[in-house]
Amino acid sequence: MIILAIETSCDETATALLKAENKKMALLSNIVSSQIKLHARWGGVVPNLAAREHLKNIQPVITRAFRNAKINPDQIDLIAVTNGPGLIPSLLIGTAAAQTLSFLWKKPLIGIHHIEGHIYANFIKDETGVNLKSQFSISKKIYNSDIKFPILCLVVSGGHTQLVLMKKHLRYEIIGQTLDDAAGEAFDKVARILGLSYPGGPAIAAKAAKFKKLNFIKNSKLKIQNYISLPRPMINSGDFNFSFSGLKTAVLYKVKEFQKLLSEKKLSSDDYDFLITGIASEFQQAVIDVLVSKTIKSATKYQVKTIMLAGGVSANQELRKQMNLKIKNNLSDSKFITPNPKFCIDNAAMIASAAYFRWKNMSSAQRKKTFQNWKHLSTDANLKLS
Repeated sequence: MIILAIETSCDETATALLKAENKKMALLSNIVSSQIKLHARWGGVVPNLAAREHLKNIQPVITRAFRNAKINPDQIDLIAVTNGPGLIPSLLIGTAAAQTLSFLWKKPLIGIHHIEGHIYANFIKDETGVNLKSQFSISKKIYNSDIKFPILCLVVSGGHTQLVLMKKHLRYEIIGQTLDDAAGEAFDKVARILGLSYPGGPAIAAKAAKFKKLNFIKNSKLKIQNYISLPRPMINSGDFNFSFSGLKTAVLYKVKEFQKLLSEKKLSSDDYDFLITGIASEFQQAVIDVLVSKTIKSATKYQVKTIMLAGGVSANQELRKQMNLKIKNNLSDSKFITPNPKFCIDNAAMIASAAYFRWKNMSSAQRKKTFQNWKHLSTDANLKLS
């Protein structure tokens, strides 16, 4: 079967065409039109601007996907679209496009939860060969055979931080989640406080990497660890929930303290810049410490066989490295799986992957109803993962 997937939950207009056959998958095309430059000046996504860009880009992106795949609409078997959660103005553009195409082409349509898509990015096996006839990159298996149930997935993105337990496909139990800011949201807010660029995750990661390479400034009287030390919120709370709002506030107070010392000429500009770099490193480490600690504790309690990462923040290399080390040292019987970084950001390939498993698990009666979803499919900014 060939699946057309559309993703417009935030600020990426994305489409993908995926062919699944005999437990093999060919990603025929995967197009992402990013709006980062547009929203960078605001330090975050402006919903109505995002929707306007989606409206402008959706048709060209779909057309390009078909052109790159060298197929026509008659050849697709299923349309899948993200119908929540996300920004309602953005979701409406993608959903309306999918409904229109479903009606015009008389194809079944299913809605996919955005976080389900991120989770199922892990099932795209990152082992590729080349199909000489089609010249497309082909994954050896539609599913990653290293993934065994039960699974614990740490979802870390701009809008979500959750620990999701899966005992079988498409069945989710949220055992922990953020009580305020999501990890990705905290990265963006802290980056603004530190005067760094948007998006905050890559900017802070770059600063943290730089800090590791720097030696303490000569002749500085600063005791760096005392100045940049930050709390690890809820790390010993006894549950699996998270909180990052207080950590963001702690960074704000530190920066204000540094700015006061700079204005009083008790800090040189070089020392101030060094402290800002140190704060970026300490903030990233504080977030990682909490994420890793909670994941290890919950994985131990539920005796999971596979631990996965999902979401935009899962592309963070320090998080991957430190999580891998902790799992090796503490849970040697559990497999650690991470998606290819290109599938961590919002994209439609992950929606297509989730759609394949959704379709595969539907009864014939359920599949028949999907032909009417062009009339019934709705969007929900707060759609629950269930």
